[in-house]
Amino acid sequence: MDVLDRKVIDLFAAEPRIGVLEASRRLGVARGTVQARLDKLADSGVITGWGPDLSTEALGYPVTAFLTLEIRQGAGHETVAAHLAQIPEVLEAFTITGAGDMWARVVARSNADLQRVIDQVLRHDGIDRSTTVIALATQIPFRVLPLVTSLA
Repeated sequence: MDVLDRKVIDLFAAEPRIGVLEASRRLGVARGTVQARLDKLADSGVITGWGPDLSTEALGYPVTAFLTLEIRQGAGHETVAAHLAQIPEVLEAFTITGAGDMWARVVARSNADLQRVIDQVLRHDGIDRSTTVIALATQIPFRVLPLVTSLA
C-alpha cells in the first residue's frame, strides 16, 4: 500500500458517495488510476464493502453487551457460530483464548430484552454456559483508518 492508496482510502472513508471522477480531481490523478486503485484494494480484500454504517441505537437497540460463551467439548465452534448467525441481535462473534471459548457482541432493545437475546443464544446444546458484560458507553467506536495512516 503506497501513499496514493492511503489517500484514496482516506477520501472515500470521509466521503463515501464522492464518486470516482470527483476523487480523481481532488487527488490530482486520472479517473482510471483511482478506479484501478479501488479495484486493486477491493480485490486484495483491503476494502471489504461500501455499505452505509448503521447505528444500532438509532435502529432501536441501545443496549450493547458482550457474551463470553463456554462451548461443550466436541460441539464445535462452527455449529455454535451457525446458530448465532441466525440471531439478528448477534452482531459478531469470535473464537477466543483464555476464559471462555467464544465472544459475541449483541444488542438489545432494553436490559429486559437482553435476557430474551441471551436465552436465544443459550438454546444451542453446544453452549454450556454464558457470562455477560453490559457496555455502559462507547469510548472508541470500531475503526480501522488509524491503521491505514500508520502504514508508512
